[in-house]
Amino acid sequence: MKRGSSLNFSQRVDFLSPEIRQDLDLALMTRLVVGPAWRSLSPADQRDLTEAFSDYSIATYAQRFRSYEGERFEVDPTPASRPNGDVVVHTKLFTGGSDFVQLDYLVRLTDGRWRIIDVYLSGTISELAARRSEYSATLRQGGAPALAALLRKKVADFGN
Repeated sequence: MKRGSSLNFSQRVDFLSPEIRQDLDLALMTRLVVGPAWRSLSPADQRDLTEAFSDYSIATYAQRFRSYEGERFEVDPTPASRPNGDVVVHTKLFTGGSDFVQLDYLVRLTDGRWRIIDVYLSGTISELAARRSEYSATLRQGGAPALAALLRKKVADFGN
C-alpha cells in the first residue's frame, strides 16, 4: 500500500505477485471457486483456469492497493483452530480513525507451509463463496474457456 501511488497498475501487479503466489493457495482456491465441475474439466482447462484466477486475484490486490493513507493491519495473536486443522487468523484493517474492517483469513498447512485459502469480510462473507456465485452462470453456460476469458477481461479492465 505504501508504494501504491508511486507505481502504476502493472508495476503493482509485478510487485505483489511473488508475495501473493507464495501466501495464497491459488490452485486450491481456484478448485473451490469452480466447485464440483472441477473434476470434469480437462487438465488443460484446470491449468488455464488456475492461471486466469491467479492473475485475477493478483490484479484485484493491485487495484485495491493504489494508495496509502495511513491504513494499518492489526493481527490477533491467537488464531482460532478449526476441527479439520485449518486456522482462522483474525485481523482488523484500520482505514482511518477508529473505524476498521474485519478480515479473517482461513489458512491451511500444506507441504509444511501455512497458506491462505479464503478471506472473510466482517468475519462471515467468504470471498470464495462470493466468487463461486458470481462465476457459476458463466461456467455453466460457456465452460472453463468462458470463465477464463471473463477473468482475463476483468484483469485487462483493471489495467485501463
